[in-house]
Amino acid sequence: MAIFNVDLENINGIYRPYLKDGHRYQLYFGGSSSGKSCFLATRAVLDVLAGRNILVVRKVQRTLHASCWNEVLKAMRRLHALGLFKVSRSDMTMTVRRTGAQILFAGLDDVEKIKSITPMNGALTDVWIEEATECTKDDFKQLDKRLRGPSAFPKRVTLSFNPTWRDHWIFREFFGGWLEEGQAVEKKPGVTVVPGRSYSDRRMSILRTTYLDNRFLTGDDRRALEEESAGYYHTVYTLGRWGTRGDAVFTDWGTADLCADPPPEGLRVFYGLDFGFGHDPCAAVRCLLDRARRRVYVTGELYQTGLVIWKLAEQLKDFAGRAMVTCDSAEPRSIEELQALGVNAVKARKGPDSVLHGIQWLQGYRIIVDLRCEHIIRELSAYCWKEGSPPVPKAGDDHLIDALRYALESEQRPRKAVLRQKKEVGL
Repeated sequence: MAIFNVDLENINGIYRPYLKDGHRYQLYFGGSSSGKSCFLATRAVLDVLAGRNILVVRKVQRTLHASCWNEVLKAMRRLHALGLFKVSRSDMTMTVRRTGAQILFAGLDDVEKIKSITPMNGALTDVWIEEATECTKDDFKQLDKRLRGPSAFPKRVTLSFNPTWRDHWIFREFFGGWLEEGQAVEKKPGVTVVPGRSYSDRRMSILRTTYLDNRFLTGDDRRALEEESAGYYHTVYTLGRWGTRGDAVFTDWGTADLCADPPPEGLRVFYGLDFGFGHDPCAAVRCLLDRARRRVYVTGELYQTGLVIWKLAEQLKDFAGRAMVTCDSAEPRSIEELQALGVNAVKARKGPDSVLHGIQWLQGYRIIVDLRCEHIIRELSAYCWKEGSPPVPKAGDDHLIDALRYALESEQRPRKAVLRQKKEVGL
């Protein structure tokens, strides 16, 4: 195999530590023009010259030529390595002449081709999924299964994308240990914490980048991104952060590591409970209220299906101790049974328009959720308004949100329901 020097000055500094990253799952996401695809194309060329076999995919095959295919060709030219490859545009392959190692390109719209694709020599070692938010969770699982067979290299699945909505499967699947501010945090035992805007554990690494990390952009390129005024596009393409749906009920919320950076001392603690029905979970929440700073901190959750009343009571006593737990008043018998079992359970007042009252009151606060509370994070991400008027939230996956309303019900001033314009309630 030919040996040549790589000028690291041609690679943005933030990506250089990832040239030899061996994590099984790797996510490179962030804003537009951050250099993600350029870096991964460069790494693909270097990796295939080292003996790896790489499959590059997008959801639709016809989009590959104008994106990944051209990026890899440009990377070959930058590295002065084009002569080391046999490039076949017709069958979408790039083959190292001396070793037979390959970069293969395919679209996920041709399922049978993906199932049968195999490199000329050795096993497939890498899958790079470009614009991964276009793909389904099932697409990802099928591609992950393609990495089998003996190899001298660790197998890797790499996802690159601009973030979309928080209710996307990628966010739910991979971002349980990620802070919006971009700091790395401990997700579970054995995690390796990586400083800066990256996160890493034994099998996964995540890196968020923006246009500010790409020193090869022109001034005009930067100004175009900085002057983007549309809220969603600025959040996603300029800042490189997960967006909030336009019909989201709650837009002023975020996650934080409340163990490492706890709420101010002296705040009152509240507990709320939404009973489970059938397959629905029993959902309890622990929160703190900071009136002075207009913040609600969600520090704990209990979320489980199939709990008979005595098991629920035991879990609530561990969760809340002797503190008062405000419960859904639709289950008076269950509340009485919890009281008999030693839980300080009281019923919520509810009343006409209590859902809208509770939502409007919570909208006046910034909700900060401990990143370990994955279920309420999912609920807040997906909680949306129904179409039409008057404004009504979509029912369904809102058990912990209901529990949060019950928990803080005593702090809400009773008032007559007022119908507001759509913009006033987040529509």
